[in-house]
Amino acid sequence: LYNKSNYPPYAGGGGFIMDGPLAKRLHKTSETLELYPIDDVFLGMCLEVLNVSPVGHEGFKTFGIVKNKNSKMNKEPCFFRSMLVVHKLLPPELLQMWDLI
Repeated sequence: LYNKSNYPPYAGGGGFIMDGPLAKRLHKTSETLELYPIDDVFLGMCLEVLNVSPVGHEGFKTFGIVKNKNSKMNKEPCFFRSMLVVHKLLPPELLQMWDLI
């Protein structure tokens, strides 16, 4: 389905932050490309057209975090303080994380 040997740089699923003007430009660009079935990669394809590169941030844990249910550390606000998005947490776990912070 993809005619290049490598995907363009893209933001991993789970979340990303962008300003409003970029969101509008992405919307317009998305209408010019054939829809690709991997949403993360499709976003990267749109960003590539706009000549915009995604930037990583330590607060985005797109592969999840190491959790130890018996660890007191996972129940401390400081453990989650620098995290913005944590992939692979269930909705109740996300709410608990934000309540701790």
